[in-house]
Amino acid sequence: MVVTRPLAQAGRLAALIEQAGGHAILFPVIEILPLAEPAQQKRLTALLARLSAFDVAVFISPTAVSQAMPMITPPAASLRFAAVGSGTARELRRLGIDHVIAPETAADSEALLALPELQKVAGLRVIIFRGEGGRDVLGQTLTRRGAAVEFAECYRRAKPAADPALLFDAWRNDGLHAITVTSSEGLRNLLEMLGDEGRARLATTRVFVPHPRIAEAALESGLRSVVPTGPGDEGLLRGLVEWAIA
Repeated sequence: MVVTRPLAQAGRLAALIEQAGGHAILFPVIEILPLAEPAQQKRLTALLARLSAFDVAVFISPTAVSQAMPMITPPAASLRFAAVGSGTARELRRLGIDHVIAPETAADSEALLALPELQKVAGLRVIIFRGEGGRDVLGQTLTRRGAAVEFAECYRRAKPAADPALLFDAWRNDGLHAITVTSSEGLRNLLEMLGDEGRARLATTRVFVPHPRIAEAALESGLRSVVPTGPGDEGLLRGLVEWAIA
């Protein structure tokens, strides 16, 4: 079973798969890199210097937590923390943030926006820690609700220069039965990295995805065995186990 998360995030899911009796193959399809432009780093430093002026800090991903939190001095007690998904919330708690606003049943901006704590935000200042680019639905919705929103981009994503021979060998030896894909960007990278031959193999391989948006993108890409699961590592593991014992 292939885990395509960025390398720093892949260990937990891989361990869960191994504990459940599977064999995890690590093949990251997204590489996490520092910001490329000095101006971007300067802006991030300036935002962090006035973090005490914000009321809510939102973290888009576990990577946003790992990249930003080491640069944050002990935050003001009044600053509330929010996370998109349980994995991101878990990383914040691991770093000592006890109370985190986060959805339990989904891992996307829409689920976070549906929580009661983010309904009445008029007049609040919100900082959103994320990678370079990304979806704007969270910031746009909070702005419409009356919040003053600023984005703190703290890393960038890239397609790794990885050799897919590992996957082709596993396919040939009947050692690759399922692939997990955890973002639409990761899916695009995977398809590009595999090329035409790999696309043909992938089209008939079970692809497990933790969000309907990724499932839709996979089906549109011509994949025929797409399995939507619950959110996060736990959701992916449940889907894999249910499929394996069926």
